Amino acid sequence: MPEGPSIVILKEQAARFAGQRIVEVSGNSRQDLQRMHGLQVLAICSWGKHFLLAFDGFALRIHFLLFGSSRIDDPKPDVAPRVRLRFEDGGQLDLYACSVRFIEGDLDDTYDWSVDVMADAWDPKQARKRLRERPHLIAADALLDQDLFAGVGNIIKNEVLFRIRVHPESEVGALPPRKLGELVKQAREYSFDFLEWKKAYVLKKHYQVHTKTTCPRDGTRLSYRKELGRARRRAFFCETCQKLYR
Repeated sequence: MPEGPSIVILKEQAARFAGQRIVEVSGNSRQDLQRMHGLQVLAICSWGKHFLLAFDGFALRIHFLLFGSSRIDDPKPDVAPRVRLRFEDGGQLDLYACSVRFIEGDLDDTYDWSVDVMADAWDPKQARKRLRERPHLIAADALLDQDLFAGVGNIIKNEVLFRIRVHPESEVGALPPRKLGELVKQAREYSFDFLEWKKAYVLKKHYQVHTKTTCPRDGTRLSYRKELGRARRRAFFCETCQKLYR
């Protein structure tokens, strides 16, 4: 599943389509895709894991789920896209295996930009306040909660908790104030590290625990859970150096 930084990269790559008109629309989505035909794209945005094309009065929302992908000017051979948009400059955007929805009205009425960890409007104080209101939420689920940390996915979750030495099953309400602050800070900082490494094609080289077997700090064998927490996502962590707070 593409995480927030990957969606930011797509937003940057597709930025040239902002201000252009759509001259051709196709795809196997059941949504009324033709409503976009002939319209000008007012803005290309992202919120968390959502890729957004804004028009006058509505927006196209794309969520790539587990296996979705995108191509610009380079369609997959013999694969039908969920959405295909051709623009007046001859450019083409193909979106595959994704969830397609239209959002009516202004995007500001739908999205709280302050919870997007990669947005300029990100509000760490609000994040800490909302975490304190959910004391029994475990740290792993907190990081994956898009109402708290929009854009954080499973890779970021595992790596952030390792960075701050917190066991994924620690309860948020049991974290010392310093650790709670570190969790909020690193959710954003690691996301921007992820973005930098992803652009340089070296992301996997920087994994410390995600998909790994040995802790790089103390050399012990990492613990692995196929499904952890209410999110039921894979967890890689060190029982030795990541403290469990209850």
